[in-house]
Amino acid sequence: MIESVKVAVVGVGNNTSALVQGIDLHRRTGSLTGVRHPEVAGLGVDAVEVVAAFATSPVRVGRDLHDAIFLPPNNVPRLGADLAPSGVLVQRGLVDSAEVERVAAALTGAEVLLYSAPSGRPDTARAYAEAALLAGVGFVNTTSDPLARDPALLGRFTEARLPLIGDDLASQFGTSVVHHALLRLLAERGLTLTSSYQVNLGGTEDFRNLAEHPDTKHRSKLNALGSERVHLAPLGYLPHLGSQKVAHVNIEAQGWGGTAVSLDLRLTVHDPSGAAGVNIDLVRMAAAALRAGRGGHLPEAESLLKSPPGTAV
Repeated sequence: MIESVKVAVVGVGNNTSALVQGIDLHRRTGSLTGVRHPEVAGLGVDAVEVVAAFATSPVRVGRDLHDAIFLPPNNVPRLGADLAPSGVLVQRGLVDSAEVERVAAALTGAEVLLYSAPSGRPDTARAYAEAALLAGVGFVNTTSDPLARDPALLGRFTEARLPLIGDDLASQFGTSVVHHALLRLLAERGLTLTSSYQVNLGGTEDFRNLAEHPDTKHRSKLNALGSERVHLAPLGYLPHLGSQKVAHVNIEAQGWGGTAVSLDLRLTVHDPSGAAGVNIDLVRMAAAALRAGRGGHLPEAESLLKSPPGTAV
């Protein structure tokens, strides 16, 4: 029997709620709806077990994880029946780098640290990476803060034979994935791109944070699209959208003889579910690599990331 994957999570927001709820739903029903890889290195969806959680919100710290994920301002829909208590109490997260050792000690028993806090806090993200190194666990960076793109930090994880996956997950069926696929199709069919843009609107707290601190996210989205001819409108925070994201994509191109081609697309998704559908694969990849003694960047994770090592910071 393959040992379960012990995961610690940083951030008890919508993305963690969607991940935890989805794992529970799979365990109860066996449903593979929305699951890209039923197994990764022999590890099923139900093999993932959250054993520690960190947050800075006072209303979450000290609460059972299965209660904390439903507290406002989280607004991802309930995916099934009520969850039984997890037995995992949310711990106080890092407030400064001096607490790295405390967090590292709390990672005892975990194999992977999933960093799912808001983007735009690079010092905090790096402090958690230091805690992972100290504790000897793999690290998955779902934010646009540059960690895996830092050659020095990546080298330290490689030397320690600990996987460092990042940066910034590409949502399961998000705007960047769809937009990039359309731009690739355009090039494959011999059309010439003249201009393109995307607009993203959402109602989660993560979206509000990104709307207020867009710098690293803007760069990461451009990395994912691979074209400087694409323009990104500032992210729009609309609370009434809840966990839904509404995206608009426009592509203008020229075909044979310079004739005009124009495409407009509207995409509506639940953003946290799109993240969870990728995170379930990333944590299993990290655990499998850790068990095999493979550290640093994992090429098999690259297609699930917006800004893997080697892309611009």
